Amino acid sequence: MPELRAVVVGSGIGGLTAAVALQQTGWQVTVLERAASLEPVGAGIGLAPNSQRALDVIGLGDEIRELAAWQGDGGMRTPGGRWLARTNSAAATERFGGPLVLVHRATLIERLAARLPDGVVRTKAAASLVDAGEAGGRRAVVSTPDGEWEADLVIGADGIHSAVRRTLYPEHPGPSYSGITAWRVVVPAPGRPFAPHETWGPGALWGTQPLKDGRIYAYAAAVTPAGGRAADDEKAELLRRFGAWHDPIPAIIAAARPDHVLRNDIHHLIKALPSFHRGRTVLVGDAAHAMAPTLGQGGNQAIEDGIVLAHHAAPGADLGAGLAAYSAQRLPRTMGIVRKSAQIARMMSLTSAPAVAVRDTLMSAVSRLGPGVVLRTFDGIADWQPPQRTYAAGAQDVPDGQPSQR
Repeated sequence: MPELRAVVVGSGIGGLTAAVALQQTGWQVTVLERAASLEPVGAGIGLAPNSQRALDVIGLGDEIRELAAWQGDGGMRTPGGRWLARTNSAAATERFGGPLVLVHRATLIERLAARLPDGVVRTKAAASLVDAGEAGGRRAVVSTPDGEWEADLVIGADGIHSAVRRTLYPEHPGPSYSGITAWRVVVPAPGRPFAPHETWGPGALWGTQPLKDGRIYAYAAAVTPAGGRAADDEKAELLRRFGAWHDPIPAIIAAARPDHVLRNDIHHLIKALPSFHRGRTVLVGDAAHAMAPTLGQGGNQAIEDGIVLAHHAAPGADLGAGLAAYSAQRLPRTMGIVRKSAQIARMMSLTSAPAVAVRDTLMSAVSRLGPGVVLRTFDGIADWQPPQRTYAAGAQDVPDGQPSQR
């Protein structure tokens, strides 16, 4: 059988995961990235047990866990420092089969790219979809400044403003502004220890999480008009918004370099696409289901996408049926998480004092009922199992439906 060619447009987390998984199943893969290098934004990513199990399938789970910080006990606080809710890492690990771990995005991208042979990832290669192809018929066509590529499969992994998605579904309205803007920064750890926390105020939140290398990943969000920018710099904007919040928030802001503070409006695909595929072309990650970061599942779902796609697009199988199965599995799951993330974003966006007081009281009351009640938010998300399960540390493949070894 002739070797099948897959072209991945975009080298983010979802695109690289799909490339590695497809390569391992026998596809000849090329990744086309418009940027000059694989330099992801300077931010962390929380990997829940669901995405770690997906990474186990391609043999990367143990490696990432070794490089990551395992999240300890922490919780939710008010800007004044009062604890609203406590998290229990042991209870979460028991419920979902593993811990939440935190790693720098650059580390994850580097380790995924290292699983691909030299020459697979091509930078400075802006690509556009010319023809989506026809499953069982003509091949798909992707155009670059250096010429056209024909492919048996094209993966659109080109992010929230995906050009591949627009070509597939030109009538879809695309992403909409969620109403919140986010900031992210990685800084040296403050002088004294602290518990991981997410702090909610009126129409704003701040999160502080440790990385394994001793640095701190911090993120913030606030209700703002779309397209806004600080009159001076974004570090000064963080000081204005969060400088009076509890320790260690002021110290973290003080440690940030102004040019290292990232600011992005949060857009999401709140209206579902008709399908995640058309012809020989398929969408993964933010191109398919961009979501607010309030559940921390955007990158996790992109990783799941890559693994499920490779499972259904195995060489020798019916590609059309495989892509249909991928869409049938991934679209309802990811859109459910998009909607749940949007609901939490709306809770965070409350600004009136009475509404914030009610929200905080409810959070505190739920926390007192025990960790299991709080963790139910992630039932059906963090306990996901990949269709093909290869577990860490040399364990054998586990047939579908059998108990996990982790």
